[in-house]
Amino acid sequence: MRFGLPWPGPQVAREAEAAGVAAFCTGDFVDNDAYMLLAEMAANTTTAMVGTGIAYAFSRTPYAHASAIRTLHRMAPGRLFLGLGSGAYSINRDWFGVPADRPAARMVDLAAAVRAWLRAENGQRVRHDGPHFRVDARVAAPVLGRLDVPLLFAGFNRGMVAAAARHADGLIGHGLFTARWWADVIRPAAAGAPDGWLEHGWLITAVDDEDPARAVLEARRMIAFYLTVKTYDPFVAYHGWQDAVAEIRAAFARGDVETMANAVTDEMADAIAVCGTTAQARERLATRRAEGSLARDLTYLAFPTFLTSVPRRAVLARNSLALVGE
Repeated sequence: MRFGLPWPGPQVAREAEAAGVAAFCTGDFVDNDAYMLLAEMAANTTTAMVGTGIAYAFSRTPYAHASAIRTLHRMAPGRLFLGLGSGAYSINRDWFGVPADRPAARMVDLAAAVRAWLRAENGQRVRHDGPHFRVDARVAAPVLGRLDVPLLFAGFNRGMVAAAARHADGLIGHGLFTARWWADVIRPAAAGAPDGWLEHGWLITAVDDEDPARAVLEARRMIAFYLTVKTYDPFVAYHGWQDAVAEIRAAFARGDVETMANAVTDEMADAIAVCGTTAQARERLATRRAEGSLARDLTYLAFPTFLTSVPRRAVLARNSLALVGE
């Protein structure tokens, strides 16, 4: 079992690498550019894999994704992976101003266009002619050369997972995933994936021996924030959590964060997160492993970020290192 972390900053990352953390990832948000942080990750690590987990797929062109990876390859050759996520319908429409329909089909087409750029040799015309993206580029400079960087899709529901199994090098599972969702939805949808297909997954992790109640609250807040997204309604219905999630969303609309967190039931927190004291987290992690609800290849021990300060995130990241040897 290999463990990774969301990027905790250079100082904590050095401690994490020494403790055996195998990979670091970062993602996109309005104040967090995935590729800029990936450059910091590449410059401040030596052995761990580094990548986006995830970058918003449609906020950039295939060219922009590929050129960023080519640039970063010079800093961390052989250590990069590219995780892409389609993003919510409203984010694509309202934040990026791009078409938001048929996300799985768009992801497949974008991935093929990105690969066209990454796999082009010097002197080779870069071509891709898909339903959503078209490339026909002659690059009159010796700056290309094939790069085999693993390309993973963030998949939550069956359609995107199936697309990843057919058209990507692997999957990045969401921090909400439970044992039942992995077993009954994700892995069956990925049936038929080729040998060597990668399975990464986030695991909400909040450990604090001095104040375990605070850690549990932070995990509950993170769960509640994720569940405000309607894309996850099939997941909610599958687990029978509609009443709790309705309360979460009503509280979110009012800006009532305390009620949001309190609406996350003990059943939900136990099924989704690893939190509390180190001993409690170790026990829950062992159970998650036994029930098959950790990603097969790499699990990111993901400290909560919703309303969690940067110094507090560093504390939680350090505390999670006690689980790496588990």
